[in-house]
Formats: sequence, structure tokens, C-alpha cells
Amino acid sequence: MDNIRHRAELRRVTESLADATALILSGGLGTRLRSIVPDRPKVLAPVAGRPYLAHLLDKLVETGLRRVVLCTGYRADQVRAEFGARYRGLGLLYSEESQPLGTAGALRLALAHVDSRTLLVLNGDSYCAADLHTFWRFHHRQPSEQAASLLLTEVADTRRYGRVSVDAAGRITRFLEKSQASGRGLINAGIYLLDRALVESIPTGRAVSLERDLFPTLIGSGVYGFASSSAFIDIGTAESYAAADLFFDGLGHAA
Repeated sequence: MDNIRHRAELRRVTESLADATALILSGGLGTRLRSIVPDRPKVLAPVAGRPYLAHLLDKLVETGLRRVVLCTGYRADQVRAEFGARYRGLGLLYSEESQPLGTAGALRLALAHVDSRTLLVLNGDSYCAADLHTFWRFHHRQPSEQAASLLLTEVADTRRYGRVSVDAAGRITRFLEKSQASGRGLINAGIYLLDRALVESIPTGRAVSLERDLFPTLIGSGVYGFASSSAFIDIGTAESYAAADLFFDGLGHAA
């Protein structure tokens, strides 16, 4: 027990959120939005008068991070041309897939650009307004040396997303597929804190999914869920994309 407490304490003191490298998964094909946004990648879809990716970067600026890796694929040149090497004080680096590698494979490819012990990972098509500093502290209380923490948020109906179950200690106990889930519950909000050693264990050179291939294998050994009730949206469908302007307008008024 003393060794576990020592490891947990060490995780708390060796790094702050500002020291972490953030990675944004920006390489999706966006096929469900292609009829609406046919000429650009999904992260550049206009939302509230700006590229969607700018809203994610703004959240990282406000959190105090300094270094972001954009994991690009489809129309990667457009993302680089739009944002360049800096954004509001953030240093931007690019990790470009030559072939689709999945969400986990994209992180493994990008690891060469990461100089922190903990990775903050954001899906490039969703946004959650949760406090990332509180999420960071939650992650660094966990004793596992290859831990993954998922930011979860509560929605009225989990049917579209699938459901995540956690126990009283915050350990994830089950992932339910979309077809198995309905009603109010917790969903994966698309923001993760991952220990570097875990990302190093991802196989290289092939497509690997965080959601399907990695996280389910960690149940019982090192995957945790930080539950919140924060505002959430994704722009993965035409319906949710149509609601995005109003969503971000509401966040602005709330701030």
C-alpha cells in the first residue's frame, strides 16, 4: 500500500498540466459532413464564424498549455496552411498520417513530437466544457503507471454515443455499444489523459482504435472515468453540426 501511495504522490508532483503536450486528433475523413462541408477537413468546418479547431485551441490557451500536436491526415495541408506554427501563444506541431492509422495509431505516430510524461488528447470533432485542471488532478491520483483517464459527461440519452459505467472509485467497469445503451447516463466526451508508457505500447504501422482496441483491454487494470455534467457537443453529424453555432454562442454568454 505504501508503494502505491508513493507512486501516486510522485505522479502528482512531477508535472503540471501546463507542462503536458496536448494532441488533437484532426485526421478524420468527415464523411457524414461531406455533403455540407465538401471542400475541407472536418476540423476546419466553420462554426460560429471560425474554423471548428480554433474553439478547441482556445480552450487549451485558457487552460495554460503551451504545446499542441495536430494529428492530421485527410487534407492535412489545409490544416497547416490555416494555423501555421503558432496560435495565440500555443506552439503548433504537425504529425501527418500517410495512411489512416485510427485514433490510437495516430497518437503512436505523433509520439516523436511529445516531450511530456502525460498526454492530453482531444478528439477533433467534439467539445466538452469541463475543467481540465480538475480532470488532471483526478488522473494523477491514480496509482497505475500506465493509466488512461477518460473525461465523461452526462447526457439525457446515450443511444447515439454508447454508455460508460464507472464504480465508486472512478474505475471504468464497462463500455456499452450504441445499440445497447439508451436513457440518461455517462458517455465518452472525447478528452483523455494518457501516460506516455501506455501510448508507447500501441503497435506501430497499422490502424489501432483507442475506443475499440485499447480502452476495453484496460478494464480492471488502469482505465478511469472522470464524471462531469459539463456542456458537450460533437459535430460528427449534420444535425449536431447545425446546432454548433448556438452551442458556442451559449458558452460565450455563460463565460
